[in-house]
Amino acid sequence: MIKILSETPSKYQAIAFRMEYWKPGANYSSLILNAISKVVSNGDFIVISEKAVSIAKNQIIDEGRVKPGLAARLLSKIWMRIVWGHIFGNICHMTRKTRWRLRNYPLKEGAAHKQICLTYAGFLQSLRHGSEGGIDVTNLPYSFAALPLENPHLEADLIQKQIHRKTGRRVSVMIVDTDKTYRFGRKNYTPLPKAIPGISGGGGVFTYILCRLLRCKRRATPVGHAGESSNIETVLNIAETANRARGVGAGRTPWHMAERFGVDLTDVTWEMLDRVDHYPVVVVKCLD
Repeated sequence: MIKILSETPSKYQAIAFRMEYWKPGANYSSLILNAISKVVSNGDFIVISEKAVSIAKNQIIDEGRVKPGLAARLLSKIWMRIVWGHIFGNICHMTRKTRWRLRNYPLKEGAAHKQICLTYAGFLQSLRHGSEGGIDVTNLPYSFAALPLENPHLEADLIQKQIHRKTGRRVSVMIVDTDKTYRFGRKNYTPLPKAIPGISGGGGVFTYILCRLLRCKRRATPVGHAGESSNIETVLNIAETANRARGVGAGRTPWHMAERFGVDLTDVTWEMLDRVDHYPVVVVKCLD
């Protein structure tokens, strides 16, 4: 099944493909090719979820097996519950319910998560309230976390070449993280440690707080790109168009996901996720 989203004004048309949940070991290249082969045209953008590819490549880690250190426990108990829950949450215009969740940040699971963030993303990224360094725990079962791709540009290039070999179409391929890029003045910034050229990354918590405070325009972040060069604003608009067409799967946050299934944060199963509609691949057509 596919769903189609047309932007207003009609500059882009997004075609999102419902697929099976990509578990570790999934042949995602074949799934992508089979899905898009009948609708793709020259000049289209194929936008793919970074997390879906990370899971398929088994770049996930079980936080339940992690023993947190003192720094991780302090981040969980003081930084998240007090600083984010009472100060930064307000500064960043978070909803009342989100601030309440941060004030009740889970100590055991949260400390394990922060330890993973410290190990793989560093201290500056670990100060964020979520998506630290691109590490993601949404739409994953149990206590698993997905690590960001090591080389998303290479991944995009390989997929683009496979599409060209099978369909003969010349397309652009983007690997996209749902975490945001913010427009400030004439430049674009992301809290993530890396993104495509034209986006300044690595500012971590400082970029996030400043841009949220100023209510900067925000769009999904392309972390890998292969194909013809495009204006950075066009690329960001296409990434956000695909992001809206894709939806949030089982939930926008671990709390949403747990509430949807009526279980605790780490009790979501693979089988539960199988029952949800997932759209990891979106074809975006430029209608101009």
